[in-house]
Amino acid sequence: MSKIAIFLALSCIGAQAFAEESHANVSRDQAPVETYTYGSKLDVKKVISVTDVAPECGPVPAQMTYEDSQGQRHVMQYQVMGSGCSNG
Repeated sequence: MSKIAIFLALSCIGAQAFAEESHANVSRDQAPVETYTYGSKLDVKKVISVTDVAPECGPVPAQMTYEDSQGQRHVMQYQVMGSGCSNG
């Protein structure tokens, strides 16, 4: 019975360490979010993804993930008009 308890304890510790390491790798791989301002100098070579526009009537945040000419990945946050406005 004590072997099972030790095995379970070590398994939990190992799983937690693996989860922390995986989270650290994800954080390291993700580019920090930059906020677009008028006049920002952009170097966009390739757009990787763009978030969907929220179904609200008014300005809403959106994000674009892209690579620059040096191959660096960036995430740019900017404002767009929501898709929830009606013309009537």
